[in-house]
Amino acid sequence: MPSTAEHKTKVSLPFAWLMLSNSGAFFEYMSETTGTKLAPDSSPSTSAEICYVVDDDPSMRKSISRLLELEGVKVRAFGDPEDFLNEMATNPVRLVVLDIWMQQMTGMELLAHLCARSPGTRVIFITGHEDRAAEATVMQAGASGFFIKPLDNEKFIAAVRDALNQA
Repeated sequence: MPSTAEHKTKVSLPFAWLMLSNSGAFFEYMSETTGTKLAPDSSPSTSAEICYVVDDDPSMRKSISRLLELEGVKVRAFGDPEDFLNEMATNPVRLVVLDIWMQQMTGMELLAHLCARSPGTRVIFITGHEDRAAEATVMQAGASGFFIKPLDNEKFIAAVRDALNQA
C-alpha cells in the first residue's frame, strides 16, 4: 500500500481536475461516495456581490474588510483609487466604501468618476475628520451613508446591508 503522502498526491490531482472542470459532478460523486449531502456554494461570488473598499490607510482598509467579512460580506479592498477605477472598468460594482480624504484622489473626485461610469453604484463615505460641509455635499450627491472613524460597527454594517439590498 502506498504511503499517505503518495496516496494524497495520486488522488488529489484527479479530484482537483474534477472540481475545476465540473463542480456539480464532483459534489454528486462525493455525496454518493461518502453518503453525505454536499453542495456547491449556492451563491457564487460575482463582482456585483462584492463590497469594494477604497482607503489609502492600510490598517483601516484591513479593519473594515475584516468587519465586513465577519458579517458575511465579500470584500475587495484597494489602497489606490486608480487601481479601483481599473477594476471597475471590467467589473460591475454595486457598493463601494470610500475614504473621503486620500492622497492620490479624494473620495469626492472618485465619486465623480463613479457617477459618470456607474450611476447605480451605491457609495458609503468614511472619514477620520468630522466635516459637516463634506457630509452635506456627498449626501446631496446621493451617497448612501457617511461615517466618521472610528466607525459605529452596528450602524455601519446596517448601512452596508441596506446599500447592497438597494443596489
